Amino acid sequence: MLNRISTYLYQRPKLILALLLGPPMLYMLVVYLGSLFALLINSFFYLEEFTGLVVRQFTLRTYAKLFELTNLGIFFRTAGMAMAVTIADIIIAFPLAYYIARFASTRLKTYLYIAVTLPLWSSYLVRVYAWKLILAKEGIVSWFVNLFGLDFVLDKLLSIPSIGGSSLSLSPIGMFIAFCYIWLPYMIVPIQTALERVPKSLIEASSDLGANAAQTFRNVLLPLSLPGVVAGSIFTFSLTLGDFIIPQVLGNSRYFIGQAVYAYQGTAGNIPLAAAFTMGPVVIMIVYLLVARKLGAFDAL
Repeated sequence: MLNRISTYLYQRPKLILALLLGPPMLYMLVVYLGSLFALLINSFFYLEEFTGLVVRQFTLRTYAKLFELTNLGIFFRTAGMAMAVTIADIIIAFPLAYYIARFASTRLKTYLYIAVTLPLWSSYLVRVYAWKLILAKEGIVSWFVNLFGLDFVLDKLLSIPSIGGSSLSLSPIGMFIAFCYIWLPYMIVPIQTALERVPKSLIEASSDLGANAAQTFRNVLLPLSLPGVVAGSIFTFSLTLGDFIIPQVLGNSRYFIGQAVYAYQGTAGNIPLAAAFTMGPVVIMIVYLLVARKLGAFDAL
């Protein structure tokens, strides 16, 4: 029986392809795209303020609420944090990824891989609450600041309205540090993979033609590693956009998109407005990918 089945499938490669791709494609269509479509449909409904019931009638009044100053502030605040985290992770990840790709021995490369991915082995919540303890007033960061007599610098930094707070553990600065740490592995690995694919002969040719290190980086390394940078930025940018745990644990009273969705859906029961907020990151990521494609970031993929 098994031989007959294997022979039957061997003679029909298209059937094998359909059996292999059918379940995941069905999952994508029904579960993933289906849920997004359900959110899109709900975003065109509205909540009746008097009864508190969702009125299933097509309208744009829910989307009009997104353009209120409070909600626009949530979008700009979240997108600004996502962009800042992405840029910081690129700056931190590129030198390490370059060292792993070009200079580390095979044995050291293995250890560095483990070191980069080791934080991912622990619970996400454990890492977030660990950073809350580290950045607290009684944490190790404040202890080092007191040790070197730099309390006035920290107080001055925390007094800045847009980024400061009562402490590092309850401020946008603390959120920024935690975000950079949490998503850094997702930036290092794609950049390192892209740098591995850059031929050494191109770097040597650039040096032979008289280019210095900065020129080689700008004209050879960066363009050829751009797909890896974009791939990593997609992770860091999108994950920061949708995260609500770090803003909930380390943030202050200023909401981010994830918190707004959670509050509107859970506390207020305003599912249409929560769905409209959810469409915001989707639109932002589509624009982000279109800009990256326009810049030619996907040409070398």
